[in-house]
Amino acid sequence: MAKKALVIVESPSKAKTIQKYLGREYIVKASVGHIMDLPKSKLGVDPKKGFKVDYQLIPTKTKVIEELKKASKLVPELYLATDPDREGEAIAWHIREELKQKGKKIHRVLFNAITKANVLEAMKNPLELNEDKFHAQQARRVLDRLVGYKISPLLWDKVKRGLSAGRVQSVALRLVVEREAEIKAFKPEEYWTLLGLFKKDGVEFEARLFKSEGKDPVLPNKSVVDDLLKDLNGTKWKVESLEQKERSRKPAPPFITSRLQQEGARKLGFSAKKTMTLAQQLYEGVDLGDLGTTGLITYMRTDSVRVEPNALNAVREHIEKTYGKTYLPAEPNIYKTKKSAQDAHEAIRPTSLEFPPERIIHFLEKDAFRLYQLIWNRFVSSQMNPAVFDQTTLDLTGKDNAGTSQQFRATGSVMKFPGFTAVYSETAEEGDKADADHDNALKLPSIRVGDSVENESYKPLQHFTQPPPRYTDASLIRDLEEKGIGRPSTYATILSNLQDREYVEKRENKYFPSELGTVVTELLVSSFPDILNAEFTADMENQLDEIEEGKADWKKTLSKFWKPFEKTLESAKKHMKNVKRQEVPTDIPCDKCGHKFVIKWGKLGSFLACSNYPECKGTQDFKKDDNGNIVIVPKEYTDKKCKKCENPLIVKSGKYGRFLACSDYPNCKYTAAITLGIPCPTCNKGEIAQRRSRYGRTFYSCDQWPDCTYALWDKPIQKPCPKCAFPIIAEKITKRAGLMHKCTRKECDYVEVIDPDYGKMETAKEVTAT
Repeated sequence: MAKKALVIVESPSKAKTIQKYLGREYIVKASVGHIMDLPKSKLGVDPKKGFKVDYQLIPTKTKVIEELKKASKLVPELYLATDPDREGEAIAWHIREELKQKGKKIHRVLFNAITKANVLEAMKNPLELNEDKFHAQQARRVLDRLVGYKISPLLWDKVKRGLSAGRVQSVALRLVVEREAEIKAFKPEEYWTLLGLFKKDGVEFEARLFKSEGKDPVLPNKSVVDDLLKDLNGTKWKVESLEQKERSRKPAPPFITSRLQQEGARKLGFSAKKTMTLAQQLYEGVDLGDLGTTGLITYMRTDSVRVEPNALNAVREHIEKTYGKTYLPAEPNIYKTKKSAQDAHEAIRPTSLEFPPERIIHFLEKDAFRLYQLIWNRFVSSQMNPAVFDQTTLDLTGKDNAGTSQQFRATGSVMKFPGFTAVYSETAEEGDKADADHDNALKLPSIRVGDSVENESYKPLQHFTQPPPRYTDASLIRDLEEKGIGRPSTYATILSNLQDREYVEKRENKYFPSELGTVVTELLVSSFPDILNAEFTADMENQLDEIEEGKADWKKTLSKFWKPFEKTLESAKKHMKNVKRQEVPTDIPCDKCGHKFVIKWGKLGSFLACSNYPECKGTQDFKKDDNGNIVIVPKEYTDKKCKKCENPLIVKSGKYGRFLACSDYPNCKYTAAITLGIPCPTCNKGEIAQRRSRYGRTFYSCDQWPDCTYALWDKPIQKPCPKCAFPIIAEKITKRAGLMHKCTRKECDYVEVIDPDYGKMETAKEVTAT
């Protein structure tokens, strides 16, 4: 059968899904992402020649290109169906350059959802390649290359090799570093509030001091509160006002990329990277058994809240059928997209209302299901009626013994109609003022304006002002979006890079800048104030948008950036502080010779070194307390000896976790891994050690590496395999089988389920809670 056309997408899984939709007349292949890029070994951009770019085939894509060229020769037409964004446009552009030939028709198609109907419709209405969108991507790539490849070598020279700077990444890091500085500089201030317990006709209710002489009460300390309590003693109270009104709360719009990442973090505990990875899977297509393979959500990189009419009609029918007419607005809810948004794609929503979460739960992994359920609920709720509350506000007034007019206020609300909250409600971020949905009823006696009320007691409460909260994935993404730094499609990569490069640590889902991240930020802010400026970065994003919209020339935009940046770069080379050579004096004596220690910078960060070096090579690890004072970290000695000099080994912490080091460092630089006490089954010389990969994943290997290469991902147990007697088996936990043991030899198929319910109860709870 002659083939009609070659269709090229980015991912193999998407290619497989689309091949089913188009049938055997079409050849569907995947480029597996970009096929061309700037070279890693050099800048690849020449600003002096109009920003000429040296795109090169990515070495690992040679075989992919060969397959695409071979398939292209079999067909008269080529459909470039890479992702419908700037990156996808660039991939399409580069593929066209590689595959174009005389007489071949080349089309661009955009799949905003991977369903059969959407794919067939897009194929019927192909487009031309978008040169403006390609130029916008190219300008961004060149900008990032110029910043990264010009500033990073400076950091290698001044701090240590291997560091990197990024046009957007460095600004995001600055936010985290400056937030930490705010927290450390914060001085808590004491303040008090006053509650009163009142009674009318035997019914008690609570109110708080709201105004004094019409102004907010100022209660800075206990002394002031005690004086006030004396003045309030015996005060007569009357009802000044009683207001009961109905208030409503409208639903949030369907998800855009940034909001999906934020709610994924708040409600599900997902990193931005995990949210986007799962969303990509839901978009590209899921095998639903007899229902076929289909994309479950629309394209997940969007900042538009627009929803196409057919989807609106479908969700309104679903709401009326499932929840009843009282939950359905007379007209569809319409949400405004921000002026800065690119409105090419719809909001993130389910592709079809035929696949409610409960219908497809068994076809999805737990976390993919939870994310799909989140997207489903948000979309459905966005087209429902508001939640309605009955709110009551009661004000009591009286003159205290000092003649001051005092006002206490009691408030409460009761949900009258749940509306959209029956399906979904946004989660408040730490530090934000929460808009509670739950009932907070104010139980009042029969009471009218002018009635007298008795006071039962007063309850003073002490408080302290709180520092701003540390960033989480959700709050950092929110601030990046509000400040216009980067674009939602890049947030996941930015946050991931900050952790991978050890500029920040994530503890209890909160971001802490590392010492390295703080040092790098201080240097960059000092030398490149514009590049590290949020407003400057946001303006650059707007200029990239203008290139995409055909309103600006990409080369002129780059030229405006490059000329001042080049001057700043030359100045930084001369004046940026050299941390490597920096020695900060301290008054702490060296424990070996008595000379004062100085703070120096090494590969693992700052440390104390004797100022009498090289005569004395004494060093100490240290940390700083909350007041900035140096605290020496005591060495953790072990009973093991150094194999080179017989000195005791101590436990130290490094880039890849804890390890053993000679206590006579730097005279002896011997190091070793901390082992589990399990002999290596391969070399019979070493022991198995727990290690951490460069991406933070735990694995286990022989401590005699590289002489012995034995390694495994699963936790080893010193127990012979019941089937082949190999001395080590592994403990593994899976979602389907629970806790199980298996042989670590590839040739042996021993597997034994130890606890089939291990972890499953918690999984069930999480899915239900969502």
